[in-house]
Amino acid sequence: MTAAPERPLRVGIVCPYSFDVPGGVQFHVRDLAEALIARGHSVSVLAPADDETPIPEYMTSAGKAVPVRYNGSVARLAFGPITAAKVRRWLEAGQFDVLHLHEPATPSLSMLALWIADGPVVATFHSSLVRSRSLQIAYPLVRQSLEKIGARIAVSEDARRTLVEHLGGDAVVIPNGVYVDAFAAAEPDPRWTGTPDAPTVVFLGRLDEPRKGLPVLLDAVPALRQAFPGIRVLVAGRGETGPEEARALLGDDAVAVEFLGGLSDEDKGRLLASADVYVAPQTGGESFGIVLVEAMSAGTAVLASDLGAFSRVLDDGEAGVLFRTGDAADLARTLTDLLRDPERRARVAAAGAAAVHRYDWSTVTHQVLTVYEMAVEGSATPVGEDPSSRRGGRLPGLRRLRGDV
Repeated sequence: MTAAPERPLRVGIVCPYSFDVPGGVQFHVRDLAEALIARGHSVSVLAPADDETPIPEYMTSAGKAVPVRYNGSVARLAFGPITAAKVRRWLEAGQFDVLHLHEPATPSLSMLALWIADGPVVATFHSSLVRSRSLQIAYPLVRQSLEKIGARIAVSEDARRTLVEHLGGDAVVIPNGVYVDAFAAAEPDPRWTGTPDAPTVVFLGRLDEPRKGLPVLLDAVPALRQAFPGIRVLVAGRGETGPEEARALLGDDAVAVEFLGGLSDEDKGRLLASADVYVAPQTGGESFGIVLVEAMSAGTAVLASDLGAFSRVLDDGEAGVLFRTGDAADLARTLTDLLRDPERRARVAAAGAAAVHRYDWSTVTHQVLTVYEMAVEGSATPVGEDPSSRRGGRLPGLRRLRGDV
């Protein structure tokens, strides 16, 4: 007996962060939209983007974003009456069966859409924070709007805990997705492939966000060069940090560090497939760790800081190796041991490759669609405009939501 085909849905997805400088949430939104489209659903994404920023045809730009210090980093957000008017027009044109908002407590498009819309609303929460002044300030302003959410998703147990502690309510945990087969099929690139005497170690992330941990990895370089004089530390990502900063920090040891800049998705896959070890030295604020799953999918052994989110992705050290968060000496010792033991490295890589299939978009999309159906069945009306949003209501104040300023 064959399964009944899915009922095609008209899905509206709102991303709060700009595609001018895309990060984890933006890539999640993009990949989810394309996975839904591949399964026959109609999808429209609303997100901030400059006029010059290339965006896919299923995406509508809400206009230029403004850099705001928010929750320990710089987020590019769009807010205000003009943006709210764009949200209204997009909602009216979309005639959506379900509205999927990402990070609705962030002062940007998702918060506006939640304030304006009514009907079947699903929200995904990505953030993992021990303490958030921003969310504490935001909660009184968005409390009523949060009651409109019919179903909540958290990308990890850490994100779920943040939601419960700061905003109340609960959520089903559905992890971030990865196109596992695409990374598994990536071919190593000779430019980045190591040798026993000159292994390659890879870091990928925003270079100017301290919590991404690049300084911890760089601090480990002198000890790594003592064990492997020819080691190459390949650093991919955008940011201000570069060769001059590495030279000032490391002196002659900076010769081991190569900055590759931003990479295409294809080059990222080839880089991960070429590495002897992928290193994730993040120091905090991580709710999941999508790049760990990407490296595991590419068949590369992963070494990561022992953050709770990373430990869970790596099955408490069964599908990867952990070191003490923020401890450059422990990173150097653990990585040296791993590089000296190719058989262990192969076992770690194989365990990682076996563990990643639960994160494949084929599985994740099915789980998200199940939540959509629940939200649609639990709502008496389709997505529409909340009349109360026009009756003298005021937009939540952006300045009050800037928790870091």
